[in-house]
Amino acid sequence: MIFQNLEQIEQLSPETRTKLHRSYRKPPAKRKPFRSNMMLNPLRLKHLNRMDDLPADMITLNLEDAIAPSRKQEALYNIALFLSHLSHSKSFIIVRINPLDEGGQEEIEYLNDLGFDAIRIPKVKSHEEILEVEQCLASDKEIHISLETKEAFSQLAHWGDISPRFTTANLGILDLLSSLGLPQSLVDLNNPTITYILSKFLIDAHTAGIHPISFMFQDYQDTTTFEAWCQLEKTMGFTTKACMGPLQVEIANRIFAPNSEDLQRAKEIKSAFERASKEGEHGFMHPEYGFIDEPIYRDALLVLQERSPTI
Repeated sequence: MIFQNLEQIEQLSPETRTKLHRSYRKPPAKRKPFRSNMMLNPLRLKHLNRMDDLPADMITLNLEDAIAPSRKQEALYNIALFLSHLSHSKSFIIVRINPLDEGGQEEIEYLNDLGFDAIRIPKVKSHEEILEVEQCLASDKEIHISLETKEAFSQLAHWGDISPRFTTANLGILDLLSSLGLPQSLVDLNNPTITYILSKFLIDAHTAGIHPISFMFQDYQDTTTFEAWCQLEKTMGFTTKACMGPLQVEIANRIFAPNSEDLQRAKEIKSAFERASKEGEHGFMHPEYGFIDEPIYRDALLVLQERSPTI
């Protein structure tokens, strides 16, 4: 916990809480395979207070559509207060701002010096919005987007060279359907339109070299259906799922965790190929895993999350 006792803070006005800011700045989170991205409501202080010890690989502090306009300033002050007292966290921390022309620019400027890892821009329609954020965001922070508009959906594959800090896209399936003029009732495990949206988003993100995070399943009590979505998305190639609450985090972390057998196979293929490569051989039969050549080797590196060296 960040604060041992929240009662005194809860009794203070949002403006008064700003006087409690400190100068803690957690170290930047290390890049690793992320399985879960948990959304937190910054109006709920008990949730913010656990940012240093939550099991989610990523935490998104949401200033946007879940916060009523009359309470957005309060939510911003709460985020700043808890981040200013946060000395460490197991999670990669993201702040989801409002659209740039609806307060998002000011939110970045207010939070810029605090210890978090990325800004997430909602309702993006063009790459110019990403460039705007790059100009005002502190250089140690990444840029993420919510993919929620038909414009971004059609252009994502071409956004790979915008900025090295633009690393991640989060699929906002409900807003995207609305932007496309399609009903939310389409969100079903067996609906081919949803399968197409997921597939296009995944491939376009990888084409651009951007990490894709699949959508948030809103019915957090229906863990059976959520698990089925995770299983489907894993077979498609996704590695990270947006989560609402700890039950979803537990499921996502379990399903998207590396398989021990796959890791062992990848390690052996990597080792065998690199031994053979030193002898000038890039294609050979392995007694357990069959024919191994450079594409098989590169796939092993992908499983191990390692960069491919020049062969």
